[in-house]
Amino acid sequence: MKVGVIGAGTMGSGIAQTFAQCDAVEKVYLCDIKQEYADGGKAKIVKGFDKRIARGKMEQADADKIVAKIETGLNDICVDADLIVEAALEVMDIKKNCFKDLQENIVKNENCIYASNTSSLSITEIGAGLAKPIVGMHFFNPAPVMKLIEVIQGANTPDEIVEKVKEISVQLGKTPVQVNEAPGFVVNRILVPMINEGIFVYAEGISDIAGIDAAMKLGANHPMGPLELGDYIGLDIVLAIMDVLYKETGDSKYRACPLLRKMVRAKKLGVKTGIGFYNYAGGEKVPTDRK
Repeated sequence: MKVGVIGAGTMGSGIAQTFAQCDAVEKVYLCDIKQEYADGGKAKIVKGFDKRIARGKMEQADADKIVAKIETGLNDICVDADLIVEAALEVMDIKKNCFKDLQENIVKNENCIYASNTSSLSITEIGAGLAKPIVGMHFFNPAPVMKLIEVIQGANTPDEIVEKVKEISVQLGKTPVQVNEAPGFVVNRILVPMINEGIFVYAEGISDIAGIDAAMKLGANHPMGPLELGDYIGLDIVLAIMDVLYKETGDSKYRACPLLRKMVRAKKLGVKTGIGFYNYAGGEKVPTDRK
């Protein structure tokens, strides 16, 4: 199987690594809008392997075998792909135009499956007007580690494509959960509003950053507190999902916290920018409200 991954950011590179580690996959095309971005995604994979090798957790030969499967470039290298997984920006027009170009101008394999890694957008809308149907194949970060894949069936997604993606998910060593299309699907429908509520709790002065996170870790047995998790996901992604939930449902319970919106405007997005609710400068993690 040959797999094209569109978007070489954190999620895209992780998805590419996940496929490259699978024996059933012959080639992975890791693509982005610029060659340097695609190369950067592959370099991130190599850097991660180097750390594991240094700790004695991986053999160099195994890493080399996986990396050799990954070819970088622009989307036009996906000409013979059997599966495309789009992991581009969480913007509807970008995703729609990406699939349109792939289907009309690039991919020659008539049996290619087109999947989106969207975390909240409508699969039905992404696929509207396209010649080939779209299916949701939602990985979780970090993709090589997390065991779940949400397989989302849009209104026009054939059952056989859903079943095929579930089979592929199992080949990857993941557990697929089939989801009927709805805003936020399953995980983000539950998880992201919890993070947003944690931000409201902080904004209202009910507790400090460390206290809110400790309360949920110790009181609810969560591995991460909501503010720490928001930083890890990316506060821009959290805001985007909240806005989709609010727009699609019209329910005020999905209103994004004004502090969340303010932080995104200030580019305080969490781990990816080095500061969010925590400051990650110097490799440490310090709550930004600590005196």
